[in-house]
Amino acid sequence: MKIKIGMFGFGRTGSIVAQEIIKDEICELSWVLRKSMAKEGEFASRLLGFDHDEGKVYSIENIDMDAFYNDNYVDVIIDFSSASATEYYEKAAQYGTRIVSAIAKYDRVHLDQLMYLSKQTAVLYSPNITLGINFLIEASKVLQRIAPHADIEIIEEHFRGKRDVSGTALRIAEDLGLDKRQHVNSIRVGGIVGKHEVVFGLPNQTIRIIHESLNRAAFGQGAIYAAKWLLGKDKGIYTMEEAVSLSFVKNPHVFEVTE
Repeated sequence: MKIKIGMFGFGRTGSIVAQEIIKDEICELSWVLRKSMAKEGEFASRLLGFDHDEGKVYSIENIDMDAFYNDNYVDVIIDFSSASATEYYEKAAQYGTRIVSAIAKYDRVHLDQLMYLSKQTAVLYSPNITLGINFLIEASKVLQRIAPHADIEIIEEHFRGKRDVSGTALRIAEDLGLDKRQHVNSIRVGGIVGKHEVVFGLPNQTIRIIHESLNRAAFGQGAIYAAKWLLGKDKGIYTMEEAVSLSFVKNPHVFEVTE
């Protein structure tokens, strides 16, 4: 039996994520919800060049959310839209639908809403849902425990038009207990999709952990991984770091590096 997935958002990244879901043999894109009424009633699969009907597009403006979730149950919602979409999750959570939120930044109000929903269903939230970046975060935490005296800097590179500091870089700094203003360095050039680097400086060596997204399909592959992982979880709030946790490292302090 396939995993039924509903999706919020069908923009530049969302459409590529939808394409990855349609291509996955275990998943079925049941529907796409968006604020815009563009392409309403059409199928995401057709819009993306497939020759079958999958992922009918609906506008939030024209549906009753309670009736919609009752008639269009899905196992998992994957969200690549905006923070405000959390307002439309509550009815889905009541039906037991799990939620994968890949929104880069939440304000306190919408983050609290996610926490509230986690009391009803399993919710996974990650500002960057690629497998690689979350492995980078986990590996960086392990290395920090091994070398607690290392200098650490975070470098994030994105396309020239990106204004804000990377939410992923801020998350890395938070996870490593670093001051976000002092240890996050931003570069904006050309059309870089996204590159994050954590630099560990030791007296006799430098260690760099780097992740680079070459294509937005990486977000789709991460979201699918998260959806499959979340199906086996009880209600609660989860992170992508947990989904790729380096649990095999039992006691990194044994290998602590001193100056």
